[in-house]
Amino acid sequence: MQHIEFFHRDHFEFNYHRKKAKKSLSHFIDFFWETDFDELYKQHPNGFSDALFPNIGYTYLINLGTPFVMQLEDEKFEMRTHGFLPRHKNMICHHAAGNRIFGIKFKVSPVIFEKRVNFSEYKEYIFPLAYLLDQKLLEKIKTAGSFNQRVQVATDHYERIIERYAGSLKQVDVVTQILKEFTETGNFTVSIEELSARYHISSRTLQRYFEATTSISTKQALQIMRIRKAIEHLTTDPASFSYSLYGYFDYSHFYKHLKSFLNHQTLSQVQPHLLILKKKNIEQVQ
Repeated sequence: MQHIEFFHRDHFEFNYHRKKAKKSLSHFIDFFWETDFDELYKQHPNGFSDALFPNIGYTYLINLGTPFVMQLEDEKFEMRTHGFLPRHKNMICHHAAGNRIFGIKFKVSPVIFEKRVNFSEYKEYIFPLAYLLDQKLLEKIKTAGSFNQRVQVATDHYERIIERYAGSLKQVDVVTQILKEFTETGNFTVSIEELSARYHISSRTLQRYFEATTSISTKQALQIMRIRKAIEHLTTDPASFSYSLYGYFDYSHFYKHLKSFLNHQTLSQVQPHLLILKKKNIEQVQ
C-alpha cells in the first residue's frame, strides 16, 4: 500500500502527530511531526509506504524505533539512526512494524548560523549532513517521553540559536523574508529581478543566497511553492480551481509544470484528478 501526499489527506492528517512551529520560529521551521502508525501496522503487517512531493528546505529525521528505508527519486537509503533530508526531490518512505520517526521540517535551518555551511554543496544525499544534528539535542529528543515534549525540546534549542544570531546573516534574512511574503501574498508572477531589486542586490547574489540556505535556486524554490499550493487547491476543491489563480497562462502551462513536478511513481496515481481538471478546462473553454 502507498499513501500519496495531497491525495490521501486522511492518512497524513490522522496517522501523524503534527504541530506548527511557534511564531518566533516560523520563518525557519514549518512544523514538527512524528509517525503514529500502531493501528496501521496491525492492519498492514507487511508494511506500507508514504510518497511525498518535492518541497523547499530540509527535514531532520530522528529514528525512534527500528531501521526504515528512505527513497529519494530512485535511490534508497537505510536509516538506522538519523539523517538530514533534502526536500526538493520526490520522496518515498517505506515503513514496517517497529518503525517510529520524529521529524523537523525546515524552510531554512538555523544551523547555518553556527556552522556556516553552504547547503548547495549537500543537496543530493541524506548522510553527509547528518553531522549537523547537535548530539545533545538528539539525546534529549530521543529520551523525551512524548511528541509534545520532543517538540518543546527542539523549540527551546532553536529559539536560543535564533535569538543569539538574529540579524547576523543578510542571506538568511533575505531568503526567509521572501519565503514568508511569497506564502502570504500568493504573488506567483513576481520576477527574480523584482525580488532582487527590493533588497538592493543582484539576481546572481539572490541566487547565491537561496542556494546557500535552501540548496536550490530562487526560481526552483518559488516554483515548488507555487505548484504545491495549486495541487492542494486542485485536490481539496476541484470545482473552484483555476490555473489562472496561480499565474499560469493556460491549462497546458499548468499541466506541463505539474508533470515535471511528479515522478513516474506518482504520475499514474493522480490521473483521476488530472482528468477532473481536464474536463473542467474543456468546460471553461466552451
